[in-house]
Amino acid sequence: MSFRPMELLAYCHQQNLLTDSYIPRKQQAFLKEKSEEQHINLFGARGSGKTALILDFISKEIDKKGVLYIDLDDPNFILSPLYSASLQQFIHKEKIKLLILDHYAPSALLDLPSVERLIVVSRIPFEDASLHPIELFPLDYEEFLAFESTASHGSGLNHFLRSGTLPQLARSQKTHTQTMKTFLFAAFSNHEMHLLITLAQHHGKHISIHQLYLFAKEKFKISKDSLYKLIKNFTEEKLIFFIEEQDQKSGKKMLLFDFAFAKYLNLNQPFMIQFDSMIALALIKHGMQIQTLGIHGYITKHNELIIPSAFESEEVFWVKSQNKFSLYKKHNIQKVTIVTIANTYEFVIEKLYFEALPFDEWSVIYDEE
Repeated sequence: MSFRPMELLAYCHQQNLLTDSYIPRKQQAFLKEKSEEQHINLFGARGSGKTALILDFISKEIDKKGVLYIDLDDPNFILSPLYSASLQQFIHKEKIKLLILDHYAPSALLDLPSVERLIVVSRIPFEDASLHPIELFPLDYEEFLAFESTASHGSGLNHFLRSGTLPQLARSQKTHTQTMKTFLFAAFSNHEMHLLITLAQHHGKHISIHQLYLFAKEKFKISKDSLYKLIKNFTEEKLIFFIEEQDQKSGKKMLLFDFAFAKYLNLNQPFMIQFDSMIALALIKHGMQIQTLGIHGYITKHNELIIPSAFESEEVFWVKSQNKFSLYKKHNIQKVTIVTIANTYEFVIEKLYFEALPFDEWSVIYDEE
């Protein structure tokens, strides 16, 4: 039996919304500030923590009766779809001041309702000039450490490598594989899972979409149009990234949105690819415009070369840098930063400054910039 529209909205209004030991996010204060003065579109990839952030945001509202939170993924909306007219009527009747539409898709409503404060939560940006966009990425390393109850930076980094950047996985101290399995089956359709596993096999590699199609059709049945559409959707949602190569135009470096999740989907992934993608994703989350320089690292718009080098000593890296120095000069590299697990050192070759920093220290510096 389906609900009548007003009954379903009353059901949503009466829900007791709780957060389970919520850990604050960096976007929290920004969301509160902006929501006081304009309508908001909070967007980000599935699993990035949007709903948890919103539920905590609601819990701090003084006038709970003036808040209406609607989860459009609630199964009750399958047989009783939401209509703009009924929603507007309910807002007026119950004197709703803050409306939150969670898991919103562009086709969910014909028109957004008129309300004092509106927050639309979606996977991709909602194209409406009346909504101020706020993007929520999965956790950066500093946010991840906030999930660690009693951990030194060393053990924190080890846990980060195992757990990755998705909040629900970061909270899991044990059974990481079971938590990832639950997330995979809850968040993705069967067709999407097939493609994700294929993408994980090429995570961190330079590849074209056509090559991905050729690999995918060997593993499961999919048309070229379907694959291109899924890739487009994944890219828009930022579930995958394609990083331009500075030297060549054939193929871009492809990364899944979470390095630990990619490892879960492909057990054969080497540690260095995981470490490399951890650094690239940190750069992307901190808003850095980057390109790849082949296998040599990532170039920023300021011509800084970021090189992942987990364990190499200063002596080994100095020799390698001497051999690659002509490449650095060719690309007008102004500084070389080596990101390591624990090593710290610095040296200069012909006025080019090289600095090695551990990941936990480097990621904080880039966040401040």
